[in-house]
Amino acid sequence: PRWAARPGMERSTVLITGCSSGIGLGLAARLAADAARRFKVYATMRDLAKGERLLERLGGSCPDTLELLQLDVTDPCSLAAAAQHVQGQQLDVLVCNAGVGLMGPLETCSEQAMQTLFDVNVFGAVRTIQAFLPAMKSRRAGRIIVSSSIGGLQGLPFNAVYCASKFAVEGLCESLAIVLRPFNIHLTLVECGPVHTSFLANLQRPDPEGSEMR
Repeated sequence: PRWAARPGMERSTVLITGCSSGIGLGLAARLAADAARRFKVYATMRDLAKGERLLERLGGSCPDTLELLQLDVTDPCSLAAAAQHVQGQQLDVLVCNAGVGLMGPLETCSEQAMQTLFDVNVFGAVRTIQAFLPAMKSRRAGRIIVSSSIGGLQGLPFNAVYCASKFAVEGLCESLAIVLRPFNIHLTLVECGPVHTSFLANLQRPDPEGSEMR
């Protein structure tokens, strides 16, 4: 990647949220296995037991370029602990990747499911950035990469609430990017289309036998 350390430089320190599957797992594995060992990766996830999949990808071992770390973006205490853990490190890249989906006709989406989705996708991103931004600002260096979606650019059928959350993330980041530039902090939105991950399998969905679906 373009933000990789140059030869002779110290390793770039990268913290990634949502590494138990999908894009987060793939990115963590790719950077930790870098042949030139240019990265120190903090691969974070809500449930550390799910870290086995990442270790399998790396041949069953945890190289010195990788550290698994518990982080739940909906839990301020968990975020504070993770920020404290990496405090001694210079965090070069923060990847806000944790996210959930919700698919179905709007009237089948429960209040609880919608609140959970916004708590992870929107407020989770806000909390994560808030936790690690002060150190980047004081150092006047850093890069923040946020997983958005094509659904943050246009509405997709049966994904109204998910798209609403990603539209919110877009507004958040576009506003932030401007004020972070004087601090030499670069913010990037990654607007993925469909990616072959377990995201679809993990989607919250209405009961297909429910009367609203019929």
